[in-house]
Amino acid sequence: MKKETALVIMAAGIGSRFGGGIKQLEPVGPSGEIIMDYSIHDALAAGFDKIIFIIRKDLEKDFKEIIGNRIEKIAKVEYAFQEIENLPAGYQVPEGRIKPWGTGQAVLSVKGMTDGPFMVINADDYYGKEGYRKIHDYMTRQMDAGSETYDICMAGFILSNTLSENGAVTRGVCTLNSDGTLKEVVETYDIEKKGSGLSAVDEQGNPVVVSPTQHVSMNMWGLPPKFLEELEHRFPAFLDGLTPEDSKAEYLLPSMIDRLIKEGKAKVTVLETKDKWFGVTYKEDKEAVVASIRKLIADGAYRENLYD
Repeated sequence: MKKETALVIMAAGIGSRFGGGIKQLEPVGPSGEIIMDYSIHDALAAGFDKIIFIIRKDLEKDFKEIIGNRIEKIAKVEYAFQEIENLPAGYQVPEGRIKPWGTGQAVLSVKGMTDGPFMVINADDYYGKEGYRKIHDYMTRQMDAGSETYDICMAGFILSNTLSENGAVTRGVCTLNSDGTLKEVVETYDIEKKGSGLSAVDEQGNPVVVSPTQHVSMNMWGLPPKFLEELEHRFPAFLDGLTPEDSKAEYLLPSMIDRLIKEGKAKVTVLETKDKWFGVTYKEDKEAVVASIRKLIADGAYRENLYD
């Protein structure tokens, strides 16, 4: 019997209220569609069975009005809630902490909501169609969900296809093994075009060399269901390692996966996609996103009104 495949959308960081320039909710389509509409459209076309939105409880009413109620008409929808106080037993929110705990905690919030492989994406990124197809195919045809080594897949974007014309970006730059699996992913900062090449720095601000043809992670992962148990198991150790100065530290999904690779506990197959990523990283990006959606419609990728 086929296990249910879920698309998990991390949307808890979209702001405390709607309107007022919240970038994830800016209309970019000709009929008022937001980026999430196109992500969900492409996921359903690829074969995903349901959508799980990760939001904050205080956003639930407005979120449903903006997009949730619309999606419930075309797909099975569930909601998971990421809150700062969702901590393991015996732990309390440190004084001065005001934000939730990052993408690892966000994904952990869906534990118990899916018994099959699931895909994780950001709410404010347009990924193109290819990544959804490749990850869904891998999860349903190749993934060994019962393997002792976590069988994970990731959409590998080409760095040059993920840049902004309006400023520097941060990307998880990937190094691959000879068999196409992920060796490591290194968070790399201030990547931007400089002359005929690119400039970038590491976490300490030191210049590093990056190539336009390198693969990067855009937080588009295919994960086995038991991975959620690992997230739950490691969360207390993360919390135990915090100091009073770490009031903004986050339990990050890519860092967790990178650690599992280095420990020999995960194998990540990189599925190359040549689709162009875009998102509203800067206010000035919106015009380019609108133009890109218009071109995709003109090329026949989408209908003028996505829900006609």
